[in-house]
Amino acid sequence: MGEPEKLIPLHGGYRKLKSFQVAQLAYDVTVRFCDRYIEKRSRTHDQMVQAARSGVQNIAEGSQASGTSKKTELKLTNVARASLEELRLDYEDYLRQRGLAQWAPEHPALMRFKARRCATLEAVRAWVAEERNRARTSTDSHGRTPMKPTGSVPDRESPWQSVSSAELVANAALSLLNLACYLLDRQLATLEEAFVEEGGFTERLYRVRSAQRQVRDRNPGRA
Repeated sequence: MGEPEKLIPLHGGYRKLKSFQVAQLAYDVTVRFCDRYIEKRSRTHDQMVQAARSGVQNIAEGSQASGTSKKTELKLTNVARASLEELRLDYEDYLRQRGLAQWAPEHPALMRFKARRCATLEAVRAWVAEERNRARTSTDSHGRTPMKPTGSVPDRESPWQSVSSAELVANAALSLLNLACYLLDRQLATLEEAFVEEGGFTERLYRVRSAQRQVRDRNPGRA
């Protein structure tokens, strides 16, 4: 016989979820991006940071709540997904409104970013620095040399300060958000399937009580 079903199963392991890890990195990148490229007193700055934070926090809260409420876990995970979708649109708007390119998935720089499997903000910064250096010493796919914004001052210490860097970081953030949204879609599908098949806390409580009654009925002397 297998282990008896627990009333409150293991829960709260959100730090091991790939969706949480990617969303957290997207949050770190967004905070840095907004501080560099978005007016700090603007509504957009606050909205982007809050959307990124909501994605991370709701994944964690949903995982923690799963011990007693699968319904709450589903709801909060869906809120996280919606928040990251909002943030994704903000990055797309940023690029479009400034005449910057939103890269296709097969863009060479984006392919290099994905291959690095960045797990920290510093790893993303290193990729940006590498791509900026690559742009200084080569031409693009159309044979054009990269152009710096008028009046810009090169800063080798920080790869986050030029317009070209904004395009790099925004596209990196979009790549992370695309992955996070994909992972959350899969996570939601799994949670929904489990909820339909197993029910929530009420159904689990009934099963645990029924199992205990059966044990007592088989062993009346131990009651």
